[in-house]
Amino acid sequence: MLLDRFTTQLVENEHRINAMASGVTDFQAHWKPDDVVWSIVEVINHLYDEERLDFRVRIDYTLHKPNKDWPDIDPEGWVIEREYNKRGLSVSLANFRAERQASLAWLESLSTPDWDISYQAPFGLIKAGNLLAAWVAHDLLHLRQLIDLQWVYMLKQVRPYDVRYAGEW
Repeated sequence: MLLDRFTTQLVENEHRINAMASGVTDFQAHWKPDDVVWSIVEVINHLYDEERLDFRVRIDYTLHKPNKDWPDIDPEGWVIEREYNKRGLSVSLANFRAERQASLAWLESLSTPDWDISYQAPFGLIKAGNLLAAWVAHDLLHLRQLIDLQWVYMLKQVRPYDVRYAGEW
């Protein structure tokens, strides 16, 4: 079943995200390789806000309120506006995990959702199932981002040595 498959992936991704962000120093959690790239704590807070203000809400609107406009979101702007990088990592991870659990409970509460129902978004029609699949994919995009942050940080830490022997990145 579609929902079972995707909720299993959301659970697994929650564990992966937590593992990728746990155990880093406070400095590393807030470290940014440049002004454009997000820090680990910014990624986690982005995931927290997306969890409670984007995917769950938009799937709910698509399934249950298809004639109402989706609430506005500004994920990129929230990073600065909400000062994500000033937040503590452990609290940020706890917030994300709590919201993911709330999302999973909400998804489990759905009674025979029609994943093929479409919503007329500003960019065009989108099915509820596409939103659910995108939720899983969104996690993976940010897991890749967390891995990249770990990689770049590690490269700085091993100087003057290099890691070419490990293989191509």
